Formats: sequence, C-alpha cells, structure tokens
Amino acid sequence: MDKKGPEKKARLLDALEKGMVMIHLDARRPGVLVPTSLRTEAHLRLNLSYRFEPPDLTVGEWGVRCTLSFSGSRFTVAVPWSALFAITSHVTKEFWMYPDDMPPELIQQTMVTSKVPESVTEPAPAERPKVVLREVVLHDEEPPPPAEEPAVPAVPVVPAPMAATETPPKDEPPTPRRGHLRLVK
Repeated sequence: MDKKGPEKKARLLDALEKGMVMIHLDARRPGVLVPTSLRTEAHLRLNLSYRFEPPDLTVGEWGVRCTLSFSGSRFTVAVPWSALFAITSHVTKEFWMYPDDMPPELIQQTMVTSKVPESVTEPAPAERPKVVLREVVLHDEEPPPPAEEPAVPAVPVVPAPMAATETPPKDEPPTPRRGHLRLVK
C-alpha cells in the first residue's frame, strides 16, 4: 500500500463531498486499469463526481474504482493510490500534489517550464511622478516661496481683457484674497 494512501483517500473523499474532482494519475503504473488507448499516458486526468451518479464509485484502502464514460463508452477504471499524484477540486480550486508519485518526465517538464530565463525579467513598476499643487494668485501679491521638492510648473490663469463697454457683473463677489474667509448668512 502507498504510504500516502490514507492522506490521498481523505483529501479525495473531502473534495468529492464538495463537488467534481479531477484526479491526476500515471496510467502506466502497475494496477492501473483504463481503456487501452490511454494506458501509455504519463499524465491522465479523470473527473469524478457523485453528480455523475456512478453506481460503483469506490474510494478504499487500495485506491479508486469507478465506471466512467470514455467517448460515449463505459469503462470500469481502477487507480491505485501509488499511481495518483495530484487531486484538483473543481469547486474550491484547491490542488494537492504528491511529487514523490509524479512521473519523472513530468518533474523534468515542470522544472523546465518553471524556470524563467535571466534575460526575461519583469520591468519594475514605473514610479509615479510627484505632483505638487501650488496656489495661483491673480492679484498683485508676492509669489509664494519655491517648494523644496521639484514641482510641476503652474500655469497662470490670465483673465481675458474686458472690453471698454463691459462692466464686471455685480452679483458675483470679487475673488477673495488668499487667507481671507467670507461669511455668508
């Protein structure tokens, strides 16, 4: 019996209670029973679920047995715990892996695809430029002292010249000077 068999069994049963589960197995291992066309698969994935209403789904001390459908034909599969190397819950998105039981070629493939070449690195996120806001004074006041940090230059707002016949609107109060408050009752 596989040393991790009891742990695999508990994880699989718990995941099956929540919904559909995918088991990952090496179909070439001794004791595995799958359709002939799949017996050479190093990474075979099978979906199991109580919703499929399998009449014979058995999760026991030896492994998993169940009648599944393959291209419309029913086949009774048998998977010993030693051949099962991962369990994925479709519902919770949890994934349990047993690297000791993985086929060697999958371990090598994982190592090759997980290495990032040194020349391919993600650029550091661009630092946002600092923005310093300044008050724009429209009156004849002294400009404020320059900020210590570099600032984005302020663009002065220059009012358009009034025509000789135009008079300023009476209902708008004049622009208050800096530092003054106006109380409106």
